[in-house]
Amino acid sequence: MLTIYLIILTGFVIWTIINSFFMPSLKMSNIQGDKDGLVSILIPLRNEEKNVVDLIKSLEKLTYSDLEILLLDDHSTDNTLDMLKTLTNDDKQFSVIQGNELPDGWTGKVYACHQLSLQAKGTYLLFIDADLRLAPGAVQSTLSLIKKRKAAMVTGFPSFPVKLWLEKLLVPLQHFVVHFHLPLATANWTTLPAFTAAHGAFMMVRNEAYQTIGGHEGIYNTLLDDVDLTRTFKKHGYRAILANVTNYTQCYMYHSNQEVWNGFTKNLFPGLGRSRFLVSILFCFYGVFYVTPLFILFYGLFHVVNGSLQLELFVPYLLVVLQKAWVDYRTKQGIALSFFMPLSALAFMILLIHSMRIGLKRKGYVWKGRTYS
Repeated sequence: MLTIYLIILTGFVIWTIINSFFMPSLKMSNIQGDKDGLVSILIPLRNEEKNVVDLIKSLEKLTYSDLEILLLDDHSTDNTLDMLKTLTNDDKQFSVIQGNELPDGWTGKVYACHQLSLQAKGTYLLFIDADLRLAPGAVQSTLSLIKKRKAAMVTGFPSFPVKLWLEKLLVPLQHFVVHFHLPLATANWTTLPAFTAAHGAFMMVRNEAYQTIGGHEGIYNTLLDDVDLTRTFKKHGYRAILANVTNYTQCYMYHSNQEVWNGFTKNLFPGLGRSRFLVSILFCFYGVFYVTPLFILFYGLFHVVNGSLQLELFVPYLLVVLQKAWVDYRTKQGIALSFFMPLSALAFMILLIHSMRIGLKRKGYVWKGRTYS
């Protein structure tokens, strides 16, 4: 029985390594601007005073010459708007917009992105979050890839500098899920909507294609704007590329463990189509293959203490760590985090159940001071 278990875990490692090579990485590009097209960087902000200063500094260092940067304050109750006006006052590349009241049925970020798109003049639109930091060459590198692949969209999961304990367990797991569960060749070389992943913190789109599919207005009531927008592109026959953008982006997603908890709660059950069956499958899968190796490890250590070394009892844990370490290496995460993979899986399982419970009881998911059903 243990032999079969080891074969399965070994297969998971091999599959993850092979699959990862079908995710293209952003590379240095000589594209500079003008003839390459105006790029509009669109950023919604709601109570982001902790991010404003570093965000603006990051944007000011961008080396692509043909840019407009639109920042929309979505009814912040802190100093976000005043800070935006003060920090961008002398730079004509920046425009600060005050958002309209949220219409019934719309979700906050989707409506903010829609308003930004109405003001944008670019041939390309780059939607980013306020907690994202771009490397100076990020725009031209992304533009090069979208042109090379003749795609309508390029999106990707940023690198995540993590400090909080819950953040360390869960946030890098996003990369693991994509590299393991999504067939990347199918996702990147076909337009099949079922094979889709995206990250809303970083999405570049061709404006013409974006307008053709109805933009964010076509997904006005979703909590998963990134995935649903990408699927809409694919449904219209456009190619959307999921890239490894970790060389050029960093995302500081959360400032407290409570934010981590709320963020994952908001996304998990809706992200699985509110399917209790899928939640059950994933709960059992991660329990069997990613938590159980920790108990087998403890069992092996128990034998060592009692004078009997059984090396095969250590192998399941090492395989799980190796699989996670490969993904962490590819995505610029601290490889030391891979040793906590069983705990990451356990936290993921707990949040799966919690997110489903909130969804089924229709209590509403809380995010950025708003509650969504």
